[in-house]
Amino acid sequence: MFTDQLRRAVEASPRVELPKVSALLWKAYAAGQIGEDDAQALSDTIEARKALPASPAPARRHVGSRPRSDASMERRRRWASSGAMPPQLQARFTMAEAAVMAVVAAEVRSKGACTLTIGHVAALAGVSATTVRNAMRQAVALALVRVEERRLTAWRNAPNRVTIVSTEWNAWVRLWRRGEGANSRTPRIPEVRKGLSEGRSAKVGPASESAKRGDRGPREGRRTGSVGRDALRPA
Repeated sequence: MFTDQLRRAVEASPRVELPKVSALLWKAYAAGQIGEDDAQALSDTIEARKALPASPAPARRHVGSRPRSDASMERRRRWASSGAMPPQLQARFTMAEAAVMAVVAAEVRSKGACTLTIGHVAALAGVSATTVRNAMRQAVALALVRVEERRLTAWRNAPNRVTIVSTEWNAWVRLWRRGEGANSRTPRIPEVRKGLSEGRSAKVGPASESAKRGDRGPREGRRTGSVGRDALRPA
């Protein structure tokens, strides 16, 4: 009876459990619960099972994040580097989340609010839907945006309406142009350099005015004077 139980345990146990079954087998043999021939037969079965090759591990199924293609990575980097957020705010997001926020900022700038679906934003930014949700959750936690749910029926909702509530980010978006960044104005000349520039123009001014009037220099005057002395000398 006990021999049959041990035989079934040997046949059903996985490879990692065979050493424990072998230890239990020899304990039973030492206690006299199993005969020598049966113990030897079960031991040979255990060793034969250990010698068998391990079964291949099942193939992992990749779920969740979409594979990173060259096109999606290019869109992600382009949106993240478009200058849609102030640097101090963008530093709190990953590159993928910054790309999501740039898409939202572009929609807010053109339409006043972002009403794109999660899948649409993910496709534009080159990220997964999970990244879009994480970015929105982080932006709401930082009080940068407000997400308004639009329920149509008990089982159907319209896409959420996302607006920017951060004063700093709103001012940045108003100055932001796609492809140029927010700093699109010409740089101002510092006061010290402006004074130097005015001084140079003041020094150059009289010389240029005299050149325009056609004033002759001292060399031309000496040449005229010499000609005059030759004309007065008697023949």
